Amino acid sequence: MAEYISFQPSDYFNTTLYTGTGASNALTGVGFQPDFCWFKNRGTTNWHSLYDAVRGTTEAIASNDNDAEETRANGLTTFGSDGFTLGDDANVNANTNTYVSWNWKANGAGSANTDGDINSTVSVNTTAGFSIVKYTGNVTADQSIGHGLGVTPKMIIIKNLDTTGSWMVYHHSLGYNSGTIPRFLQLDNNNAQNNGGTNDFPAPPTSSVFKVGSYSTMNGSGNDIIAYCFLEKTGYSKFGSYTGNGDGDGPFVYTGFRPAWVMIKSTTSAEGWFIYDNKRLGYNPDNNYVYADDTAVEGTPDNIDILSNGFKVIRYSSAFNTSGGVFIYAAFAEAPFVNSNGVPCNAR
Repeated sequence: MAEYISFQPSDYFNTTLYTGTGASNALTGVGFQPDFCWFKNRGTTNWHSLYDAVRGTTEAIASNDNDAEETRANGLTTFGSDGFTLGDDANVNANTNTYVSWNWKANGAGSANTDGDINSTVSVNTTAGFSIVKYTGNVTADQSIGHGLGVTPKMIIIKNLDTTGSWMVYHHSLGYNSGTIPRFLQLDNNNAQNNGGTNDFPAPPTSSVFKVGSYSTMNGSGNDIIAYCFLEKTGYSKFGSYTGNGDGDGPFVYTGFRPAWVMIKSTTSAEGWFIYDNKRLGYNPDNNYVYADDTAVEGTPDNIDILSNGFKVIRYSSAFNTSGGVFIYAAFAEAPFVNSNGVPCNAR
């Protein structure tokens, strides 16, 4: 018998579009109290701003840069029951500017987790397969940190909050180097995959912990570090890879649901992180993108179609469809391909 999720995907992930006011701006309509909010100005060159409930309001990090966490008193000031309140910070709320916010639900400010060598604070949503993990590094090799999911995560994004250092991305599709050491990517730049070592990810994650080496980016002595951990849920989230064919009639990628959000990155060449969603414009073939690793305005070339059961690449590009190139993706659902009543959803 087929496995179906028992919730609406929009209960745990949703995209919000809004126009800035340049003054205190209370926004609703997310559909839940978000615990992880990722903002980008769509029409002007501005930094990404990422906030979460574990680090707390006004504490921003930027996916397009390797800077330490910055207190922005006029950034996200409140996590609300159905949205959030913003100050007049230009990265999130400049007057008349248009913005996108991607929002995930975890479980509030989190609680203590002692599963690993390093204790952590974990805000975990086991239903949706998402946890926010904060810990303090000790620069010791081969350290484990509890993630609270109870199942092995498929993707982990890590950032040192106290010092300059790249965002480290583990994705299960990247494979392993030197036996069991995972390879990695960096969210803040367009580098191809890096062959990991024991100073980076010394081993794959397990159902209870992920492991870091002595490298300062993920385990700097006395540094606070944040990790966003994701696992796959049938009908809600998918983390996989595909091989490009170098043709305008590109690969179809099956996810098992109609995506609400897709992020794509080449593992084999220096290309950006493309993010698409179902709200900006949100219909085929006009699925606009922004780069996670860049401050650039929203891009309009037609690259992918979002379908009822996945997405299809509709253009050749070395960024997402070079012949023989390998590309990873992360995707979250708008609707399962077949819902719990056995009714198929439709393409857009």
